[in-house]
Amino acid sequence: QLQLRESGGGLVRPGESLTLSCTISGRNYRFNPGHYAVGWLRQGPGKEREAVSCISAGGSRTKYTDSVEGRFVISRDNAENTVYLQMDRLEAEDAGVYYCAADALYDESCVKIDDYWGQGTQVTVSS
Repeated sequence: QLQLRESGGGLVRPGESLTLSCTISGRNYRFNPGHYAVGWLRQGPGKEREAVSCISAGGSRTKYTDSVEGRFVISRDNAENTVYLQMDRLEAEDAGVYYCAADALYDESCVKIDDYWGQGTQVTVSS
């Protein structure tokens, strides 16, 4: 089993930046976090959960939803078992609970990366 833990959320003003971290650990020696694709999803107030970005296990493939393209960057450090989401020029519409999820298979749409989930971290964008 994998365990995912998000951190880095907070309150920022529009136009500011935040970096979210997703730390991955495995209870069983057979689970290598570096073998899993990871996605970031978010759920804003009164909105459905949406996939924001995802990255393949090796980090060579990434995907972004249109609304964050050019503002967000996903990356991973497999030596540290951590996936990052650098969020720049934040907008009010970016607010919500951000979750990271992991899956053995990479999905180009990011939606199907859903085997393991973290508890989420809150991002608030307000002036």
